[in-house]
Amino acid sequence: MKIMRRYLLLYLLLIVCFVGCSQDNQLDQSEPPKAEEVNTVSEIISSAEWSVKKVADNVNWKYFHFDALFSSKQSITVLEVNGNPEKTIVDIPNVESGFLKTSDAAINNRAVAAINGSYFDTKNGGSTVFFKKAGEIKNETRSGFNWYRENAGLGIDAAGKISIIRKPASGWRDVEGESLLVSGPLLMMDGEILSQDDNKFNNNRHPRTAIGVTADNRILAVVVDGRASQAQGASVEEMAIIMEALGCRDAMNLDGGGSSTAWVKNYGVVNYPSDNKKFDHEGERGVATVITFSNK
Repeated sequence: MKIMRRYLLLYLLLIVCFVGCSQDNQLDQSEPPKAEEVNTVSEIISSAEWSVKKVADNVNWKYFHFDALFSSKQSITVLEVNGNPEKTIVDIPNVESGFLKTSDAAINNRAVAAINGSYFDTKNGGSTVFFKKAGEIKNETRSGFNWYRENAGLGIDAAGKISIIRKPASGWRDVEGESLLVSGPLLMMDGEILSQDDNKFNNNRHPRTAIGVTADNRILAVVVDGRASQAQGASVEEMAIIMEALGCRDAMNLDGGGSSTAWVKNYGVVNYPSDNKKFDHEGERGVATVITFSNK
């Protein structure tokens, strides 16, 4: 009788363990944002009196400080770029070790505008995600890297046209094109906001940088400031809603936090980078990859 009880207890323990382990292995994804919230944000963003400066024939620089977006203060910079390869050269300056400031990369590339790129080794420098440039693979995604931070790619084809790419099941090596910078999470695809993994990286508000393309072939490089009383930052879901409200069809998240930087020719750093813990233009952080926009 005692032996039977022991077997029964062991059986129950195995069932509990199996159910618990199975639940832990499932992807805990958030629900897509409600239409009402998306519509409200779209109305606020579209009705805002944005400061707009035409800094080149192919680039407009827009800025607005919101007092109550997502019930918070938000500082948003938008670089609106003509995506026609006959008008604009999109490039990805990089370093394989050490660090590269967005401003320095932009100046060296004679760019009109620039934003920071993807994730990097904060101790030694160099990219930590897949990166291909001019047909040559420069870097593979590091082992153990969070999958949702490398499920999107900024592709540049042989003609110079950019696109936002979802990671294929076969991996990034199978994506054709001249250059490919991987990052994530993927925010939008074919006009739809995507559900996201439920975790602190996605849910907490931080400075964020994202890039998207519109149906009429405009490139929108967007920086949301954060970590300041004047700018509280965005979650990944909020960043997706912002990109949708601005008119993106496809969009992806880039490196954020202290890395988030927007640069414009003749103005310098135009957002409020947080790396110096001040709400000014001086807190730029060195990164590994930069996305630059230049006149053809």
